Amino acid sequence: MSITDIVMLLGGVAMFLYGMSLMGSSLKKVAGNKLELILYRLSGTPLRGILLGTGVTAVIQSSSATSVMTVGFVNSMMMKLRQALSVIMGAVVGTSITGWLICLGGVGGSSPALALMSTEGISAITAIAGILMRMICKKKTLIHVGDILMGFAVLMFGMKTMSGAVSGLREDPGFISFLTNFNNPLLGILIGILFTAILQSASASVGILQALSSTGLMTLEETLPIILGIAIGASVPVIISGFGSSVEGRRTAFAYPVIEILRVILFAGVFYGLNAVLHFDFMGRTMNMFSIALVNTLFRVSTVFVLAWFIPLIEKLMIRLVPADPQEEAETEDMKRLEERFLAYPTLAVEQTRLTMNKMAELAERSMDTAIGLLDKFDPKVFQEVESLESIVDRYEDKIGSYLMRLTGQEMTDTQNKAVSQYLRAITDLERISDHALNIAQRAEEIRDKKIRFSDKGSREMDNLKRAITEILHISIDSFMTGDSETAYRVEPLEQVIDMICRKMREKHTARLQKGKCTIGNGYVFNDLISDFERVSDHCSNIAIVQVELEDNALDVHEMSGALKQAHVHQFDLYYSEYEQRYLPKKEKEKEE
Repeated sequence: MSITDIVMLLGGVAMFLYGMSLMGSSLKKVAGNKLELILYRLSGTPLRGILLGTGVTAVIQSSSATSVMTVGFVNSMMMKLRQALSVIMGAVVGTSITGWLICLGGVGGSSPALALMSTEGISAITAIAGILMRMICKKKTLIHVGDILMGFAVLMFGMKTMSGAVSGLREDPGFISFLTNFNNPLLGILIGILFTAILQSASASVGILQALSSTGLMTLEETLPIILGIAIGASVPVIISGFGSSVEGRRTAFAYPVIEILRVILFAGVFYGLNAVLHFDFMGRTMNMFSIALVNTLFRVSTVFVLAWFIPLIEKLMIRLVPADPQEEAETEDMKRLEERFLAYPTLAVEQTRLTMNKMAELAERSMDTAIGLLDKFDPKVFQEVESLESIVDRYEDKIGSYLMRLTGQEMTDTQNKAVSQYLRAITDLERISDHALNIAQRAEEIRDKKIRFSDKGSREMDNLKRAITEILHISIDSFMTGDSETAYRVEPLEQVIDMICRKMREKHTARLQKGKCTIGNGYVFNDLISDFERVSDHCSNIAIVQVELEDNALDVHEMSGALKQAHVHQFDLYYSEYEQRYLPKKEKEKEE
């Protein structure tokens, strides 16, 4: 191959990948971005899960994307591991559709009608139709349909370019020698794995293999091992998606390569075992685009059909291969309190919910304390801890929220109904505190990476705000966990002081910018931190008011908050003065006046 041929081959690969990406993303938009919703709602049985995974993958043209979505659903507890396994198997089958679409370009002939069915003819027709739809149509759905057609045209043109670039290989002695000596199936599987791991797309790898078949030198003996390797190589992006996920999410992500390896072992063992005995005479048959698509589909459908019967065993295997992290398991142990059988006994269910929420509150508090510590000394391991805590708190919110919503369907007393309503509000605030903790940790990472240094005055102001936030966080969480409404009354005065601190910090920061004592780059991070801390104090206030309502039989969060600010009840002025003296020094107050 000449340099020109290599450039043309790489250019064809680029167009092929872009066309496939454009077509898949546009198909997804036409579906109204509801594929994710369909995916986790309609996977109740193994057969439905397989059919669903096949259909969704046929639409978005990527088994990896379908599987990554599935990992996300399992990670957020919307789907169980067993359901996910069936969807992944369906995705394995669905990705073979692309090979058949490519075969459309192989249809053609000498007559004008058949010539329109060639790669060039199909590319031209779809490109014309696609660009006309994009230029003429105003409706977004039709514009996306135009993008689908344009993507398909680019895909087919890329395919033709690849085929043209490798056509000279049929007379290349080196390539002929390579294929002739290419008799080791294990080597073919390895090449397929590496090739697909680089491209991160089984569809693209099969498409390139179909392009190589135009040389007339690819036989079933050389092609089959590569197809088997392509299946395993496609699991790389799914494995990556499992890092940072929950235990169930990791089990789902790692199930993809396990399923693919089992499929390859099953198919290779049966096929090559029979070949050793029967000596198939079709092993030397020359492959073309159609036969490659057929072999790929038969391999995928047959192995998925067999493995589908063993989904429960594969689930057990994944539980053994990916054991639960002892620390994470301990932190999520309290979720087990939310027993389904307790729903028939609201008094017990409400109490179990309260105990579970205490653990959630503790984790949210720890995530914020840990994140604040990163501002003083950044540590990548501690940063990962904040990320992990945020994920766990999210799961607590999902689990408790679902449990409480189911509990609302039971007959309960007014007090129980009110408790459920208040808890639903509180879990949202707790979850948002952990979200802001992650934001703060990311700001700390940015400060470390960009070597940002605040001015001396700015640093002192930020340290003062951190102390105030730490105090309001501890007061609100402690009062919630202990049920101490009297302590909860301290939160609102401190929240108002924090609001004043944040306002004054912004004013002083603006003044420093105007005097050139601070840079705009540093200012973005400074202001982002102020905003995050201010929102944390707001959520702490909401949690404290929930506790006051639960104890004092108050009516509404906004009504209660307004009453505290306007009437200044429950020693509001005393508490406000205490926090003002602690966090707003007298000289600062005088300057403001």
